[in-house]
Amino acid sequence: MNRCGAKRFNTAAVLSFFILFALWIVFSGRFDGFHLAMGIISSALVAAFCGDLMFGSRQPRGVFSLWLRLAGYVPWLIVQIFAANLHVMVLVFHPRMMELINPKIIKFDSRLKSDYARMLFANSITLTPGTITVDVTALGRFSVHCIDDPSGQSLPGKMEAKIVAAFRE
Repeated sequence: MNRCGAKRFNTAAVLSFFILFALWIVFSGRFDGFHLAMGIISSALVAAFCGDLMFGSRQPRGVFSLWLRLAGYVPWLIVQIFAANLHVMVLVFHPRMMELINPKIIKFDSRLKSDYARMLFANSITLTPGTITVDVTALGRFSVHCIDDPSGQSLPGKMEAKIVAAFRE
């Protein structure tokens, strides 16, 4: 706080505001004064109260380079999601579906250190059809439900390696 008791300029809140407002514009699809004003007000309120949740520290450094590295991860993830969709579709329409489905929970330790990296990894697993992240411990032990044997064989594998590269862990 400065001499007047006001908070100093909070970079995380300002960045959060611009990100939230950009998402508001993209998802609302309305560009009239009322909707833009509501977007500004909503984004400002959320950024003021929760802006520091998006970034690990008060002064985010390297956030944009991280986002650029993650931008390379997203297309790869989309391809994996599509491939897993095809696998589950074949599984569902296969005449011997009941013999092929073998649900189980697999456990493995991850080498990811940061909470953000673990969160991204857990959500990426859950987004991929045929797998659901059930639990992640503070030490990085993952429990994942898999619909069949091939769905869980690649974990942690290449997905974790790409996240390690993006977060430089």
